[in-house]
Amino acid sequence: MDSEIKRNIILDHYQNPRNKGLTGNKDYKTINMNNESCIDEVNLEIKVENGIIKDIKFDGEACAICTSSSSIMTDTLIGKTTEEAKKVLQNFLNMLDEKPYDKEILEEAIVYDDIHKQPNRKKCALLSWWGIEKLLNELEAQK
Repeated sequence: MDSEIKRNIILDHYQNPRNKGLTGNKDYKTINMNNESCIDEVNLEIKVENGIIKDIKFDGEACAICTSSSSIMTDTLIGKTTEEAKKVLQNFLNMLDEKPYDKEILEEAIVYDDIHKQPNRKKCALLSWWGIEKLLNELEAQK
């Protein structure tokens, strides 16, 4: 993907984040994530019904990379089964760790395919993804 297109996607998700704003609804499982090396602090909510991610919300104070990554993540994972979401999550983690990954399932998250060149920004891109991974693991453990 062209670097200008990547930049535009990231900027759009930063300036117009999707699924931003918490519901406070008890039907959602929540987690707080923060990055000790910068200002990023994100609260996440996920609603799963019958193994399908019905909704993900996020809010907090975060840099452009963290905010845009959170927005892209919500767009990518809503509507997927928890198993599909875990596969996307693993591929995203692999991409950022420069391991083999399936770029076809990452959708817009592919815009971070070269973030490894900026190691200090990697945590920013991963923060919300780690949070959703933890929430999905907690939901699975409750079964």
